Parts: sequence; C-alpha cells; structure tokens
Amino acid sequence: MRYTTLKKTNLRISRIGLGTNAVGGHNLFENINEEAGKKFVEAALEEGITFLDTADIYGKGRSEELIGQVISGRPRNEIVLATKGSQNWQTADGSVQTDNSPAYLRQAFEASLKRLQTDYIDLYYIHFPDGKTPIGEAVAELVKWKEEGKIRAIGVSNLSFEQLQEANVHGDINALQMPYHLLDRSVEKDILPYCVENDISFIPYGPLAFGLLGGKYTKEFTLAPNDWRRSVSLFSSDEFENSLAKVEQLKKVAANKNSTVSHLSLAWLLSQNGVDSVIPGGKHPEQIRDTAKASRLLLTAEDLSQIDDILS
Repeated sequence: MRYTTLKKTNLRISRIGLGTNAVGGHNLFENINEEAGKKFVEAALEEGITFLDTADIYGKGRSEELIGQVISGRPRNEIVLATKGSQNWQTADGSVQTDNSPAYLRQAFEASLKRLQTDYIDLYYIHFPDGKTPIGEAVAELVKWKEEGKIRAIGVSNLSFEQLQEANVHGDINALQMPYHLLDRSVEKDILPYCVENDISFIPYGPLAFGLLGGKYTKEFTLAPNDWRRSVSLFSSDEFENSLAKVEQLKKVAANKNSTVSHLSLAWLLSQNGVDSVIPGGKHPEQIRDTAKASRLLLTAEDLSQIDDILS
C-alpha cells in the first residue's frame, strides 16, 4: 500500500481508502449483510488501508456503529477516520432534511462520536450544503471543534465551485470530496485546479462510477427499485450504453498492463494532480482485497494518453 499526507495536516492516509456506504447502508442498498460488512472493513485494515470513510446518513447511523465495533480495541492512531454530517433523518415527519446550522452539526457530530466509539474524528466533512446556512458559518463551527481537539481536519463535500471558494475563504479546508471518475471529469474545469492551488486534498467518491468501471455490467443490468444509483444520470439508458462501450475499450488498455479496468480506473485517478486518495466501496472482503492491488499499478504517459483518446 502507498501512503501520502492529507493536505495541511500530519495525517498519513493510505492512497486507497475505504468507502463504507454499503456497510450497514440499509437505506441505500438491498440485501445488506452486516457481518460481511464488518469483515469488509477488517480486510481493508489487514491490507494496509488505514483511511476509512463513512457518514452518519449511511444506514442512518448503522455504518458508523459497525465501523465503531470493528475499530474498537485497535490502536486509534493507526486509523484515519473520516465521517460526514448534515443529513437530519430524525425529523418529525421522517423525511431527511439537510441542515448545516451550527447547532445541528454539533448535535450530529456528538452522536457520530458515540456510534464510532471514539473521542475524536480525524476528518469531518459537511456532507451537503443546505441552501440556507452560509457555508462559511458552518465551516466556522468546525473550526471551533478543531480548536477543541475534537477533529483534526475539516472537509466539505458536494459543493459548487463558488461554494468551495466561500468555504475556504480563510484557508480552513483540508479536503474536498466530490464525484470524479473516468466517465465524469467535470471537476477538472475549475474545482480540481482550485484544490491544487489552495493545498486541499481532493478525495473522489464513486471512483468506479458506482460500479460501471468494475467491468462486470452488461446491457441487461438493472438496478433494484430502492437502489440510490437510480438518481445517477450514468444509469439512464442512453448514457449507460455509451459508458459500457467506453469500458470495453478501457478493458483492452488494462489487459495490456496485465490488470483490470477497475484497477486501471483507480490508478488513473491517483495519477491526477491533486488527488491524494480514492475511496472505493464494496460489500465483501474479497472485493477490497482485490481493490488494494490497484495501489501497485503505475501508469505511463503513453497509458494516460491512450485513455484520454478513448474518453474524448
């Protein structure tokens, strides 16, 4: 496993991290096996993956609880733990409401600490902007937690370029998490360059295009009725078939490297300036054991040029 340092911190993170929305994420996926999820996290740690990414909305707290069970008793300083808050599911009508108010964020944060069985979080993200609270006001609340020693780094997620600039007006942001993968390079226009210029670690989520770059889908693939990916445009019929065609070409590049399209996709992201870690997900231990191998795949300038030709 290769490692790097989260920007403007001394936090050493694995370049392959672990996305855990399918660990206890009963509200996001069907047929979630909690024991398999815990073994998935344990396998990641065994592979040297020390950067664990979760959120309080995954399973409405359940993902954090399961991760807390896995890391309990392990040396805390050997794990870099990231979680996110802003999605309030404990509303009167049962709906999920985004809330960036300092009071709610503090409440959500304290609840995450209990579920994760820890007294500090290494990296805490504001998961989504709420469209009401000034993002700078929400970030200022996290700055207080950092001063209190409750978090070590501040992250934001799912922001527009303008919102990112507002959030980072005082240089407080250590990490930004946004969708980025071979089939969606929109962040390259302004967001990724801004992160490079302002010393912010860019952490792509959905690095395998939510499964499309796993190389196993066919035209007959359909999502389960409650699968959250139904809201992702890549899975609309036209885009889906176009993406599958590109994946078939990428498989040939991967084969020439004695690799797989999923490993190629992760290696490509890690070759991009500003990307410090990727956080692929999964449900079973064998998935992350295979994914960890991607850290050893290095791409040449010729490889990168060939990939660009396919995507153009």
